[in-house]
Amino acid sequence: MRILIVEDEKKVASFIKKGLEEEYYSVDVCHDGKEGFELATMEEYDLLILDVMLPYKDGITLTKELRAEKINTPILLLTAKDKVHDKVDGLDAGAEDYMTKPFAFEELLARIRALLRRSVISKSVQIKAGDLILDTQSHKVTRDNKIIDLTPKEYSILEYLMRNKNSVVSRTKLSEHVYDYHFDTDTNVIDVYINKLRNKIDKGFESPSLLYTVRGIGYIIKDE
Repeated sequence: MRILIVEDEKKVASFIKKGLEEEYYSVDVCHDGKEGFELATMEEYDLLILDVMLPYKDGITLTKELRAEKINTPILLLTAKDKVHDKVDGLDAGAEDYMTKPFAFEELLARIRALLRRSVISKSVQIKAGDLILDTQSHKVTRDNKIIDLTPKEYSILEYLMRNKNSVVSRTKLSEHVYDYHFDTDTNVIDVYINKLRNKIDKGFESPSLLYTVRGIGYIIKDE
């Protein structure tokens, strides 16, 4: 899952980003509403977390403009304002949820999980390809009933490939979804992770291989 955080308090943004990455999410961060609008309209995200008080373009205005652009990605607003009418304004603008600062990180995680469960992309808690099963709630991956230990980045890559199983995913598309927008797509980091994944999910199993490289194009999880 890829999340965009638009938060002008850099310490808060860094704290949320670090915590979400530890929970297997891929996270982009920017610090003003103008850049937030550009990223949200140009990139593919599963959730947007927007601070209300932002430079150049506040979170309420940003939400309204994104909805006007037919960007239907779930939006969670963050703000220090706790008046009822402030929350109503945010929800009426098109946001799905609203949290006041300060907040407990566990509650933020719970609200994120709830929003992603309601989104179309997250209807299925378990994603399957043959006997390979990825549970998006527990982050547990098994094949032939054997638990496969993955790093957060390996998990993110596998989840994206499995959500697009039987379709070739280009290296660029994969790197854009799994890493932030500063990632250098010319490096071979993705290839390294793909090799590690292949060793973990295919090597040593009697079942047919699932992860393939399509030379010159990208990668595919095949579910015959």
